[in-house]
Formats: sequence, C-alpha cells, structure tokens
Amino acid sequence: MRDLIVTENITLDGVIEAAGDWFAPANTDGDRSDMAAALQRQAEMADAFLTGRVTFEEMRSHWPRRAEDGSYVAEYLGRVQKYVFSGTLTRPEWQHTTVLRGTLEAEIRGLKAEPGRDIVATGSISLVHALAAAGVVDEYRLFVHPVVLGAGRRLFPDGAAPRHLRLAETSAFACGVVLLRYRVG
Repeated sequence: MRDLIVTENITLDGVIEAAGDWFAPANTDGDRSDMAAALQRQAEMADAFLTGRVTFEEMRSHWPRRAEDGSYVAEYLGRVQKYVFSGTLTRPEWQHTTVLRGTLEAEIRGLKAEPGRDIVATGSISLVHALAAAGVVDEYRLFVHPVVLGAGRRLFPDGAAPRHLRLAETSAFACGVVLLRYRVG
C-alpha cells in the first residue's frame, strides 16, 4: 500500500499559507544545497503528486515553462502522475494529470491501494485540511522556516481533531530550515 505524504513549508508558529514570500530567508541566507538534495531524494521516493485546483493551476502556469532550466522540480513535475481534486476543472492541460471528482476518502483510498511509490500532497491548504480530517494522511514532512508570522492559515487549524504523531526524522539545513518528519499513529 502506498503512503500519502503531506509536505509543507511551515513557519515556527504553524502557518503554511500567508501573504508575501515568508520563506525567503531560506532562499537567501546560507547554502541551500543540503536542503535541495533532501527535496530531490524525497521526490525520487514519490511517483504521484496530489493537489487541489488552485494550487494545480498556479503550478501549471509556472513549472512547465521551467522545464528547460534543468530544475529537478520542473523535471519531476513533468514526469510524475498528477492528481487534482476539482469539481470545476475540465481540461487539465498538463501531461500526466488526472482530475478526481469522487469523494475524497474513496479517491485517496483507491490511489493508495494501487501499486507504486509515495503520493505527495503539498500546498493546497483546503485539500490538506480535508485529507487530515478524513484520516488518510500517513506522514507529515514539515520544512520549518525560522520565521514567526503571527497570522495566516495554519496546518492544523483551531478545532482540528487531536492527532498523535511519531517523530521519524529530523534534519537541520545550513540555511536555518529544519525538516521534521512525523508518522501518523
């Protein structure tokens, strides 16, 4: 059975969606090669990418144009099977994309039952909240940035069901970001 992995950039105060380029310190302070290598290793462990419509459309407008720059992200997104939850998207217009329209839990359980490697969900805050509420997330990979915003939508909003997570890995990167991997249950 495949695992569903939620990977997010997150602030020290739990924000994953906020205005502005709040994770710029990791982009400009210090060497990022160790973090880039970790991200690339994680991409190699996955063969499916899950997103909501808004994030999908933002990525579709950006990453296919970057395919020629040699970025592993552009290469990965170009080849990986992409799944997008949407009730309105009719033509994904990005190769290897399937639009999911069924119930969230049934669609995810079906994807997890198929042969393959990890399924990664990133961004897509509303979808991630729904995945957590449905109990289908197997692991959280949180890239914690040394930033406190004080406002913005959080990974676990007020009123979210309690969860017990088991620490699986920690890695500190030269730029100040820390990776925390938590298994659910």
